[in-house]
Amino acid sequence: MKKKAVFNWSGGKDSALALYKALQSNEYEIVSLLTTVSRETSCSSMHLIPSKFLQMQADSIGIPLYRVMLPSKDLEGYEREMMEAVNHFKGQRVTHFIFGDIFLHDVKAYREKQLTPYGIEIVEPLWDMTPEEVISDFLASGIKTKIVITQADKLGKEFIGQDLDAKFVKSLPKEVDPCGENGEYHTFVYDAPMFSKPIGFSLSEPLKLSFDIRMDDGTTQTFHYWQVKIQDT
Repeated sequence: MKKKAVFNWSGGKDSALALYKALQSNEYEIVSLLTTVSRETSCSSMHLIPSKFLQMQADSIGIPLYRVMLPSKDLEGYEREMMEAVNHFKGQRVTHFIFGDIFLHDVKAYREKQLTPYGIEIVEPLWDMTPEEVISDFLASGIKTKIVITQADKLGKEFIGQDLDAKFVKSLPKEVDPCGENGEYHTFVYDAPMFSKPIGFSLSEPLKLSFDIRMDDGTTQTFHYWQVKIQDT
């Protein structure tokens, strides 16, 4: 019997590759994709993918989408909403939550701390792979993505709108993680082997945005990003 699972979907490349591997394993009955969406923007929390396009991805994959609506700057609110989602899926006898993390140990430890008390087991199909291994598997998978956000001091405006392919990876500065695991870039998946059809979309002109982010030591740092809006064709 397959294990009942929820897949935590971001709409980006690592998420898509992890889902692809989870489906290929044939171990899980994935009852839903779960994504966190900002109440203020109606976009996904990290990749800023509009809710409409997250739904289009889910429809093409053929798995229902469950949205967790989050306040933008309220950690307690995040934890409360996520626990409501966990309880919802526990009612469906879900025993596993699948994520697309690679090697961020503090993130994995946080997930385990939050979910283990509920009897939920964490599954990480990409865990402990090197960035080079992940990129190699991604390029071989047939998943197609566009670069929609870059950290401006690491990757310039010219990287926005490119496909994540071998040419893109080769063009990355040596100090940039090939997977963008330090936040150097984020992607939007528009086609994949598990999609029934590609997602139709267009991209706006890139904008440069700045955000003040409070660090763990209490200081505030300003980060600059290039970003495009994903929109209808």
